[in-house]
Amino acid sequence: MTYCVGMMLDQGLVLMSDTRTNSGVDNISTFRKMFTWSVPGERIITLLAAGNLASTQAVISQLEERTKEPDERFNVLLESPTMFQVATEVGRLLRSTITESQGAHGERGQGRFTASMIVAGQIAGMEPRLFMVYPEGNFIEASQDTPFFQIGETKYGRPIILRGYDRSMTLEDGVKLLMVSFDSTLKANLSVGLPLDLQVIERDSFAPTHQHRVMADDPYFQAISSNWGDALKNAFHSLPNYSFNREEG
Repeated sequence: MTYCVGMMLDQGLVLMSDTRTNSGVDNISTFRKMFTWSVPGERIITLLAAGNLASTQAVISQLEERTKEPDERFNVLLESPTMFQVATEVGRLLRSTITESQGAHGERGQGRFTASMIVAGQIAGMEPRLFMVYPEGNFIEASQDTPFFQIGETKYGRPIILRGYDRSMTLEDGVKLLMVSFDSTLKANLSVGLPLDLQVIERDSFAPTHQHRVMADDPYFQAISSNWGDALKNAFHSLPNYSFNREEG
């Protein structure tokens, strides 16, 4: 399994993914799930992938091939005029890849090849945009009401983001919030694991403002994990005590 988050802020985008894949407890591997393409001063596009590894890698490979053969076919990543068209083509590729995989394996393949993606980025002259692409190929876009997307093992880290998110927060605070969300997920689910990939895209920068791979010995992540655990314990002990002698109102 995996855990990926794309978050929209006034200052730009904050993206994070883990790297663990597993087919049982005795078959655990590390694979990158964050992929970026950019044209300096013109566009940046990042994809986060969760689900069946073969399906998502097939989609990424098809997109990557088009960047290497620009004269032979339309390059959706580097030539599409809008992020909406990029998300549309990613959805089409994901749907067709899953459909072909299921068809090759017959009825036994149903449900085994599900996958989803987050598409994030900005094209010059337009706003940063964030989409979540479903296995069926359709997608939704982030908005004021839904300013972040999660794919994979979402339930453990979601409460953290819901309570801490503020669209006007700094990019640095956005990173801090996602670090806490991922730490909570790592503590609760063994199918999500280090290292983590982090990317920050500041509005109108059209290049990664910051990229970092978080390893197990990363001092900042260790401090976040330790301090967050202590803060939760302190908050718990500061809550009013429950009494067995309560008066019923």
